[in-house]
Amino acid sequence: MAHRHHGALSRRDWVKSATLGAGALALGAVGPDRLVAEAPRRADATPQQALAQLYEGNRRFVAGDLTSPTRNMARLKEVAPKQAPFAAFLGCADSRVPIEIVFDQGFGDLFVTRVAGNVATPEVIGSLEFGTAVLGAQVLYVLGHSSCGAVSATAKGDAVPGQISSLYYHIRPAVKAAGGDVPRAIEQNVRLQAELLAEASPVIAGLVKEGRLTVAGGVYDLSSGRVTPVAL
Repeated sequence: MAHRHHGALSRRDWVKSATLGAGALALGAVGPDRLVAEAPRRADATPQQALAQLYEGNRRFVAGDLTSPTRNMARLKEVAPKQAPFAAFLGCADSRVPIEIVFDQGFGDLFVTRVAGNVATPEVIGSLEFGTAVLGAQVLYVLGHSSCGAVSATAKGDAVPGQISSLYYHIRPAVKAAGGDVPRAIEQNVRLQAELLAEASPVIAGLVKEGRLTVAGGVYDLSSGRVTPVAL
């Protein structure tokens, strides 16, 4: 990924400063080499094929041709003893973006973390390390969406109650890079959060290097339901 700058703060410096302590949440006393070694392998699919499966599910969703293949009681009982999701997600907490439905998936298919602004906090990174290194997800996907309130609020910079402004720190580099343009900032935020996940976590970086994981991103359109990939 190409090196970019956001004002006086380089992307590499931002990645470094944003991830202090992230790995400790998932690793505990287990080193990253051991976690990567324990990630289950799927002989029947590659990470690229898993990603294509996601986009095919979104195509069905947009076309109204839902199959919901794993959204029934039989599947619920099948995965109750153990989970093995094929994709892990960092998505926004927005109620209009139900990720399993958007990609026409069901029980046990996706390992989903959601937080306003789809930002990679240390807690989120630790969770996604677990979803990829331990559970074996082959795709790590960052999903933003149109009209994102967290990005819009960051662009405005108005005073907000409680802890809401704590999100600004994570989103501000994208807003600056986009010159305050909210649609561009939403796309840039997806890109930066995906780069953060791919580069800052030695666990995730190791899986990518070995070809066992691909990191991708996209923006979901609230009106059409379509997910448009973001180039990383």
